[in-house]
Amino acid sequence: MIAAQKQTDRSPIRNSSVFSADNLQKLQQMMHFQNFEENVNVFREGDAATSLYFIQSGKVKLTKLSEEGKEYIMSLFHGGDFFGQLDTSSRSVHPFTATTMEKCVVGALQRSDLEVLLWQHGDLAIEFVNWISFMHRLTQTKFRDLVMLGKPGALCSTLIRLSNTYGREDEDGIHITMKLTNAELADHIGCARESVNRILGELRRAGAVSMNDGMITITNLTYLQSICRCELCPKDLCRM
Repeated sequence: MIAAQKQTDRSPIRNSSVFSADNLQKLQQMMHFQNFEENVNVFREGDAATSLYFIQSGKVKLTKLSEEGKEYIMSLFHGGDFFGQLDTSSRSVHPFTATTMEKCVVGALQRSDLEVLLWQHGDLAIEFVNWISFMHRLTQTKFRDLVMLGKPGALCSTLIRLSNTYGREDEDGIHITMKLTNAELADHIGCARESVNRILGELRRAGAVSMNDGMITITNLTYLQSICRCELCPKDLCRM
């Protein structure tokens, strides 16, 4: 059981935190903002990647379809996050589909405008390289979890990432405030819903998690860390 302590809300970690406030403002001033309803595609897999996107409010998921047509959830982004594929190739395309999970306000920054800003402001260019490096590391750690840890380890890692991103901590444990069905959890780790049902049952019996009305509470974080061989990465990296 996690030691009793005063209730703590964990604000979602923003990947834009690598930028200074001044440089973040420069980027936002060059964006075109658009309102999106829930369950609308911001872009689709295979679309030309000509913009970088910024979430002013709301949540967006990045998904990929398997050859069998199964949807895998690769990443979740929320207010204050940048997302999207943007590189030096003029033929670059998005490898994933970005879909809103609720009403969103999303800003788009064209590659040409970004290039001007990076040319004009050397400190912004350095921060942008740091952002690219951070996103690359984040993707690497997620694929490592999926490929190297097996389904139980991948699920434990996902629960830890969810707790770091959407956790509220009190004397009962870490409450994951984002409600996810077992089918949605399965989409995060690339397995069947029945497998998630079984693994969650084992974790409940071990006293590592509890569930109430579909909401998950982590009651023994150390146990989850042992299953996924947690490397105690910084929380800004260990996120959804």
